Amino acid sequence: MVKHIVTFKLTGTPEERKEVALKFKNALLELPAVIDVLKSIEVGINENPAESWDIVLTATVETMADVEIYAKHPAHVAAAALLANHKADRACVDYCC
Repeated sequence: MVKHIVTFKLTGTPEERKEVALKFKNALLELPAVIDVLKSIEVGINENPAESWDIVLTATVETMADVEIYAKHPAHVAAAALLANHKADRACVDYCC
């Protein structure tokens, strides 16, 4: 199994960031139904105003090759596009478990 963990820092006011984060979260939560290699996904929106990162997601797939399939899937690409004009930074870790 591979855990694909990604965190995002968004631009805009706190209200704008929260709105974008919610849309992104909802889009991501639909992905396991349409991406066969995606075993599960969990998405969290930061509630701590003292922290600067807005979203974290943990996706679970079987192999590193599946991470690539997930990343290139049209439904994932469409979800990621929701952040296109709002993403300030992104960090990612993929690890086997």
